[in-house]
Amino acid sequence: MITMIVDNNIKNIKIYDKSGIDRIFIDLEIHGKQERQGHLDTVISSHSFEDMKKIKPILKNSELLVRINPLYENSANEISKSIDNGANIIMLPMFKTVAEVKLFISYVDAKAKTCLLLETSEALARIDDILEVEGIDEIHIGLNDLHLALGLDFMFELMGDGLIEYLTKKIQAKNIPFGIGGIARMDEGMLQGSIVMKEHVRLGSSMVILSRTFKRDLDLDILKKEIIKLQEVETLAKSLSQKELDENKLLLKKLAKDIAMIVRNKR
Repeated sequence: MITMIVDNNIKNIKIYDKSGIDRIFIDLEIHGKQERQGHLDTVISSHSFEDMKKIKPILKNSELLVRINPLYENSANEISKSIDNGANIIMLPMFKTVAEVKLFISYVDAKAKTCLLLETSEALARIDDILEVEGIDEIHIGLNDLHLALGLDFMFELMGDGLIEYLTKKIQAKNIPFGIGGIARMDEGMLQGSIVMKEHVRLGSSMVILSRTFKRDLDLDILKKEIIKLQEVETLAKSLSQKELDENKLLLKKLAKDIAMIVRNKR
């Protein structure tokens, strides 16, 4: 399981790089984000090209992933500068059309890996045509914005109700590596990390974003232990029978439904 963490703090990144985290995630996306997520308990980053210049030279083990803004008039320059500053993977958020995907891939021009962040209802509806585009290296399914786009109350409802499984089967059929949303520490989270990890394995996911719980009391030894726990749960999940994975899926569905009702009743 490829692990990613969003941060631009140099001191923290030195710890991540030594801990076994695979990717440092720099987030340039600001266009429209406050309007979409400002009412949620989510982090809206303020990262920059200067961060990339400082971070890339200190990375010994981790790759650098950069999420750009949704396509706009300066996207070609934004992508070019990200690559020049060491981005190994460029992630495109909030795309809606095949044309946007093709343009993005042409801008990257095979100078870095391309990762589509699938998080709009339009992209969901057009998934078959999008998957026909050449040059998609990876896809990450963004549970946060996608659940907002669909008017749901809790992002893991998407994993519980079969919609993510519908998407992942289509992506797998094209042999494109994919990931799904974020995850808490294995024994923490509104929806416990270990339950989510088992569903990742059942669906064939190979990437996940580490939540803020992994940054708490940040210490190299503690973080290494948490990464090892994650890997152990993944290994365990791969040894489970289909029946056991299906039972975990039903548990996830029930818990996500219960949490969604709590969220709804608080409004």
